Amino acid sequence: MSTVNLHHLRLFRAVARDGTLTGAARALNISQSAVSTQIKALEASLGHDLFERVGRNLVLTEAGRIALDHAEEIFRTSENLLATLKSAGARRQVLRIGALATLSRNFQIGFLNPIIGRADVEVVLRSGVQAELLRALEAMAIDVVLTNLVPARDAASPYLVHKLSEQPVSLIGTPDPELQTRSPRELFQTQALILPTPESALRASFDALLEQSGVVPRIAAEADDMAMLRLLARAKAGLAVIPPIVVRDELETGTLVEYARLEGITENFFAVTLQRRFPNPLVAETLNAFTPGR
Repeated sequence: MSTVNLHHLRLFRAVARDGTLTGAARALNISQSAVSTQIKALEASLGHDLFERVGRNLVLTEAGRIALDHAEEIFRTSENLLATLKSAGARRQVLRIGALATLSRNFQIGFLNPIIGRADVEVVLRSGVQAELLRALEAMAIDVVLTNLVPARDAASPYLVHKLSEQPVSLIGTPDPELQTRSPRELFQTQALILPTPESALRASFDALLEQSGVVPRIAAEADDMAMLRLLARAKAGLAVIPPIVVRDELETGTLVEYARLEGITENFFAVTLQRRFPNPLVAETLNAFTPGR
C-alpha cells in the first residue's frame, strides 16, 4: 500500500509556490536533481502527474491543485498541533469564488449564506472582469465564477453555466409621495434616470422598453457597477433602473422605495463552473442550497 512521504510533500509545496525546480532547490538548499527525483516519487505514490511544463515554469495539474490543497491542510494541522492539541483535528475546506466586480453584493452574500460561519470552511473571494475570472477558472485557481453575463459558448466550450436566479427590475429612488401614483411612462418622461451602461444586457432591454414607449429619457448618470447605481439612487441623483435585490436593505428601511416594476425586464444571475475529474464538493453544496431572492 502506497504512503505519502511528508518530506516529499514539503518539496512539492516549495515547487508549487516557486513554479520552478531551480528556485525551489535554492530555497531548500538542496540539489535540483534531488528535488526532481523526490517529486517523481511523490507522483508515483499518488498515481497522478502533479505538474505540467509551460515554457520554463511548472504549472499545477488538476490533481496537483488538489494535492496542494491537502498538503497545505496537512501542514496547517501540524502547526495547529504545535500550538494547541485542542484544535489539532480541525479539518477545513477551501472554496475559491470569483465574482464579476460589478455584481450585486447582496446576490454574492446570498450565494455564500449556506457556508458563511462554518468552522470547517474557508472562503476565498476574488473579483475582476469576466475574461480574467474565466481564465482563473480554467487554470483551477478558482472553483466557481459568479456573474450576470453568460460566457460565450460553442461545442468546444469547457464551461458549465448554472442559472441561479432571475430577478425583476424596477425604478427605485428616494421617497417622494408625489411620484407614488405616477405610471412608469410618466416617470420616464419627468424624472432623471440612473442607468446601467449601454453595453449591459439590462440596459439593452430598458432601451427597447423606452423605444416602445416613445420616450426620450433624461439621463442623470450611467454606471457599470450595481453598487454605484445603488449609491447614486441614495444620493438622490434620480430614479435608478436596478433589481430590488441590489437595494434590499434600503427598501426594508425605507431609505429607498420601489416606484414601478418594469414588466418584461429581468436580471439573470449565473454560476459558471468546469467539468472536473475532482470537483470541489463545496461547489455542489452551495449550488444546491442557494435560494433565489435571498
